This record gives sequence, structure tokens and C-alpha cells, in this order.
Amino acid sequence: MARPYWTGQVQISLVSVGVSLYVATESKSQISFHQISRSTGERVRHQKVLQSAVDSRSDEAAEVVQQDEIVKGYEYSKGKYVIIEPSELDNLRVPSKHTIAVSQFIDLNELNPEYVEKPYFVVPENDDQAEAFGVVRQALIKSGKVAIGKIAFSGREHVFALTAAGTDGRGMMGYTLRYQNELRNQADYFRDIKSTEVKQDYLELAEALITKMSSKFEIGKFEDGYEVAVKELVDAKINHLPIPKDEPERVSSGKVINLMDALRSSLGAESSAARQTKKPVVSAKEAVASKGIGLVKPAAKGARRKSA
Repeated sequence: MARPYWTGQVQISLVSVGVSLYVATESKSQISFHQISRSTGERVRHQKVLQSAVDSRSDEAAEVVQQDEIVKGYEYSKGKYVIIEPSELDNLRVPSKHTIAVSQFIDLNELNPEYVEKPYFVVPENDDQAEAFGVVRQALIKSGKVAIGKIAFSGREHVFALTAAGTDGRGMMGYTLRYQNELRNQADYFRDIKSTEVKQDYLELAEALITKMSSKFEIGKFEDGYEVAVKELVDAKINHLPIPKDEPERVSSGKVINLMDALRSSLGAESSAARQTKKPVVSAKEAVASKGIGLVKPAAKGARRKSA
């Protein structure tokens, strides 16, 4: 197992539990780009130099500042900085560097997705902490609550949410949360939306479409289509094949389809797609899973991406 990202205590009143946090996400992208010179094909490197060397616009190459010479500085007035040493930051008096002091519990549905920033796996620090950890975890499940506190790492203090990791697991999940002032004011974007009356027959058709397209969410079925397309492009250029290009959108016939017709047609398309994909040998569970997000008709078997 990797080294923990953070180790400390979860403090709930007088109850203390030693825990370790592990980053729960990792980048899986297999495509990365470098900056290269178009004329020579060589990779371009960035060097750290003094601002004065940039301002002078001298034809001579600026002297590179070595890494051990670079420290943090806070600009307290224009062009004037106070130097902050790494040891001074390490010794800041911030209690949440070592302890997540739970200040309150909230209902799970109060944890608004727009505030969630990054997930972490939370495990007992060692076997001695397993009993207290298990009690807190089970209490969160039974109560349907989320613990809220604060934690400091990566150069700032975060609001932190702690919850059980599913009813059949043994660990917990932690989430750093955004502060309210980090979210833009939604009213600035929503206030100009035209107010309309929702007609009951439209609403019923929309609800029927949602019901027909509802299925169990399986995140593993999704892949990054952009990365797939980039790999196709790279492979084509390496092998001197035609470059895949995006197909132009089909031009509308000019006939305006009103919302009612669009809803009815969508329901009909969903029903037709379900009939075409239905197989007598498929189990009921597999049939539900096969619905997916089926508004787009699958390409015919053997079809290939259009190339230039």
C-alpha cells in the first residue's frame, strides 16, 4: 500500500480515533503532450530566471536560477516581498494539521455536490484504532449522518466531510469541500433565464422518458472518448494513414419540431431501441443493464469512422 497522504486524529468530543488518509483518485490518461519546436522537432524546456533578466530584454541568455536558491515570497507592496522559509510554514500554529475536530453532523442529502472537491480513503491508523474506528463508522451509517470538521494540508485549511464507505465496506470516505466564497454566485447566471409555465402534459411525457431511460448507474461502462479519438489521431499520423475527422452535423430539413412532438418521438425511439436490442437468451438483469444511455442509435456493425 502507498504511503498515507495525511495521518492524525479524528476528534469527536472526547472520543479520539487515529486515522490515515489516502488519495482516492489517480490520473489514468495515457495521452500526454510535450511542447516542441515546429521547425526542429526538439522539445522546448522552460527555465527559471530572474525577472530583471526578462525586463532587460538582453540578447544574451539569462542565467538560470538554481532550485536551492528559490524560496517562497509574499508581495506585501508592489515589487516588495517578504521571504517565507519552508520551516516557518511547517511550524505554523494550525491545530487541524494534526487533528480533524468534528464540529457538527449533517444529513447526507445536505452534502451538496457542488461543494465536494476531492475524495480520500480513510482507514484506521493501526489495529489498535480499529475498534473505535468501527464504532464511529457504524454510528454514521445508523444515523445517516456525515461528520464535518477541518483539516490542514497542501498549504491551506480545508472543510472536511467524513462518511462511511457504503454499508458493506469497512472503511470510510473523506471529502475536502470548497468554501462558499469559492463558488460563483449562481444568481448571476440563473437570474436571466426566462420564466415559463410547465404544462402538465409536457411534464408527464418528460417523466415517462426519464422512467424509460432510468437504469443502474455503472461508471465502469464509461470511457474518455476524447482520449480514444486522440489515440486514433496519433496512430494514424505514426502509420501514415488518413487522418480521422469529425463528421459534420447533419443539416436540419428546416421543419420545426415542437417540444410535444420531440418528447413523443423520443419515447418512441426508446421503445424501438429496446425492442431491437432485446434477446430471448438474455437475463432480466442483463436486459436492464443493456439500456444504458440510449438516445443515440448505435452504429451499424462493421461501420468505420469517416476519414479524410
